[in-house]
Order: sequence, then structure tokens, then C-alpha cells
Amino acid sequence: MSALLESDLARALQALNIEPVQYEHAALHTCDDADRLQLERQGTRIKNLFLRDNYGRRHILLLLQAHLKVDLKALSTQQGLSRLGFASDQRLEKYLKIRPGCVSALALFNDNEHHVELWVDSGLWDAQLWQCHPLDNRKTWVLSKRQLLQFWQHTGHQPHVIDVPCL
Repeated sequence: MSALLESDLARALQALNIEPVQYEHAALHTCDDADRLQLERQGTRIKNLFLRDNYGRRHILLLLQAHLKVDLKALSTQQGLSRLGFASDQRLEKYLKIRPGCVSALALFNDNEHHVELWVDSGLWDAQLWQCHPLDNRKTWVLSKRQLLQFWQHTGHQPHVIDVPCL
């Protein structure tokens, strides 16, 4: 399934005249995996969290710098939501059509019905090059912020820039 979706994503980016820098590597399930492998790649490393509210009505893709740890309780309060938590693997498959460890800004390609909100930490917003998994955690594609904005416009996702409370 991932190979077909990745090729669809590649064709969509090509149609938008977006050519990411591409890397292949061992599977990265977490940011810690990348640290252990000491991978050298262009761009800013990103922590990608797929969250849901307590009622399961709102789903959020939260992007922030890889070294940060989010205070989910404070974030919930800040955004006026019931308790935020990590969405299940089943919700990840249902809404973004990917496996755990493959979450990235490019996964919004699979959210055709716009069930997922995009939140970006203000500390990440200034980065010019962003590392993203292309629906496969054995690869990293680096896109410029301008390219990502163009991609998100194409998918119909508006980034909400927020100050993420961290621990």
C-alpha cells in the first residue's frame, strides 16, 4: 500500500513542480531512531504528532522541532479543547492512511475529506527546509517552506501557527 501512495504523492509533487531532495535510510519510527543512526540530512528535523481530542471528534497533526517535548495538558487548555492525546494506530490508518512512524506533513496528501487540522509550532515556522517522510519512514524528503505551503494549499490544509507549550 505505501509504495502506491508514495508514487501518487511523487506525481502530485511533480505536477506542482516540487522536486524534494531525497534520502533513503533505515526505518525511523521516532526522532530518537534518527539520533541513534546519526543521519546527516539537509533541513530541520521535525517531530510529527498525530493527536485527537478526548471525544475523538477533532484530529490534529502537530509539527514541531524534533528536540521538544509537548505538554499536552497545557496545549489542550491553551487551545480550549478537551484533553488531547495520541490518536490510535487505527485512527492513523483511517484518516492519514499510513502506518505508525510514517507521520509527516506530507501525510495530509491522504486526508481528502479534511478531517485533520494542521498545527505548526511557531518555533518551527521560521525554518526554511523541512524534513518529511513521504508516507514511508525509510525515506526523507526535504522541502522548502514555500514548497510545503504550496503543497498544503493543494491539499486544502491551512497551517495554524501556534506557540506549543513544552515541558
